[in-house]
Amino acid sequence: MKTKFAIGCLVQWYECDIIEEYVNSLSDAIEAYGDAMCIHVDFTIITDETLEECISKEQHDKCIKKIEKICDIDNALMIYTKKESDLVTIADYRRNFNLYYCEYVDVLMWGESDSLIPKQTFNILHNLHGQVKDKTPKYLGFFGTCKMWDDTWKCIEHTDFTDKPFIDGDTENWWSLRYDMNKQEMNKINEKVEELDVRVVSPHKFNGCGLVISSEVIKAGVNIPKSVFFVHEDSAFMMMTNKVLGNIPQYLIKNILLVHNRKHKNKRNYIKGEEHLDGKDPGGKRREHQWYNLANKMCEQNYHNLFNPNYKSYTWNDVWKNIK
Repeated sequence: MKTKFAIGCLVQWYECDIIEEYVNSLSDAIEAYGDAMCIHVDFTIITDETLEECISKEQHDKCIKKIEKICDIDNALMIYTKKESDLVTIADYRRNFNLYYCEYVDVLMWGESDSLIPKQTFNILHNLHGQVKDKTPKYLGFFGTCKMWDDTWKCIEHTDFTDKPFIDGDTENWWSLRYDMNKQEMNKINEKVEELDVRVVSPHKFNGCGLVISSEVIKAGVNIPKSVFFVHEDSAFMMMTNKVLGNIPQYLIKNILLVHNRKHKNKRNYIKGEEHLDGKDPGGKRREHQWYNLANKMCEQNYHNLFNPNYKSYTWNDVWKNIK
């Protein structure tokens, strides 16, 4: 019997020029699995401009139409388009995604607009789930990831990346954190694998791009806390997992690469006020906004104090009150 999956991706209107690469890789993985009806594909398209305003209404409309066309793929697809003035962040989306789909599938997966999904994904996860579902039904999963910032991430970096040097600002070498890898390059790396290198990562180490969660984890009460209202949802989820379930297995398929193009040049386009920032990466562009720096800092403080009984969480209202 085929394992049932749900993979969900929040798509911001300004990600219209990057989302096609994710969708194409996902379509390949669905086709390789051979049973699209066992894979629930979820897109939430964010049209709201509360945080980032488009350079024009005409361009905003073009962005939404482009995303809707790209995401209209032939499989079990659900598209939720959020209306104007309906602020939904990545934390909100993933929290709701977890709660909804854990009732209908065996395994959840967090997609991201700047990721490329290996075409072997669902076949590997199907075999993994079949092997562990009776022994460790509550588990996490992750694929080998691209180069990260420091040595603390080496345990989850793909085997071809982990011994490469970190060169800040390097956009030319394929292993660089700032390099934009394409699907063909990812496939070339993954197609050479003859035997999977599956490990257990302890203590847990992951980010939100491509995180795999057995539905039993969510059913047991683990989720992203409401106090994490914007970012750092992956770190908060890890803390909640450890608090509620302890150090459950995190299975890592280390020699299969799931690409995370976190610095991709097309990740943030057509945003009003960022026209003069072409030389900066997406993170640098976000940090130009006071609201982002405040929300990022407040969410970080919130998740670090999740279990502090004397701490009162920040909210969006606190962000807006402190903007000068």
